[in-house]
Amino acid sequence: MLIDFHTHAFPDKLASRAIGALAGQIRLPPHTDGSISDLLEKMDRAHVDRAVVCNIATNPKQNVNVNNFAIETLQNHGDRLIPLGSIHPGFDDAENEIRRLCSAGIKGLKIHPDYMGVEISSPDFDIIFDTASRLGMFIITHAGFDVYSPSKVWAPPSGILARLERSPDARLICAHFGGNMMYSEVEEKLIGKNVWIDASCGPITSLSREQAAKMLSNHDSEKILFGSDCPWCSFEATLEYLDSLDISDDLKEKIFFKNALRLNG
Repeated sequence: MLIDFHTHAFPDKLASRAIGALAGQIRLPPHTDGSISDLLEKMDRAHVDRAVVCNIATNPKQNVNVNNFAIETLQNHGDRLIPLGSIHPGFDDAENEIRRLCSAGIKGLKIHPDYMGVEISSPDFDIIFDTASRLGMFIITHAGFDVYSPSKVWAPPSGILARLERSPDARLICAHFGGNMMYSEVEEKLIGKNVWIDASCGPITSLSREQAAKMLSNHDSEKILFGSDCPWCSFEATLEYLDSLDISDDLKEKIFFKNALRLNG
């Protein structure tokens, strides 16, 4: 079984434009056309059983529409996809919007401090984390460097530690091995702490297999999740990368699906 905890898709009418704009920023060829249907097709081809779809509200005005798409995705494809809602810190009715998502069956939220322009340690995120924690929802955050904001890292390991101090009850998942392109700092500050990490983007960044294996072996074995960040890295490349690591078969099973089943309830 294989569960991917980090993928992206967009409404059909926006998919082509969104994927084109992002591909220009990220400077990587996408592995899907950005649509739900193509994501499902690529999942079938790679034998991925289920996938979390990380929706992101990049400004307050689009917040409700982004969450409507998450709810529609759950209603139409809940057997394969686990869509996440998103709350921008500038949205003025965060608590009720999170409750709406929870009532609709949405399990968690995705935030991207870089795209939102708010540091993860900021008090502006407090109501989001506090409400999600009370409702038993997890939160995935982009972590580390992002080409969208090359001069400032909005969710560095130190900021994530500060967020954990502000929100000790949060079930926080930090993408990209806990901090994209900041792996030594992740090892120093986050490995072994009460935080989940998704093992995404290893094949397309500077993370060596040796360092990846060390990080995963030293972290809580129940707080690591398989993630591809598809369409920016393929399912196949991510699986090959993680399967090649010098870690135990038991840990691989936990990463590939067991931890995701437990976290997703």
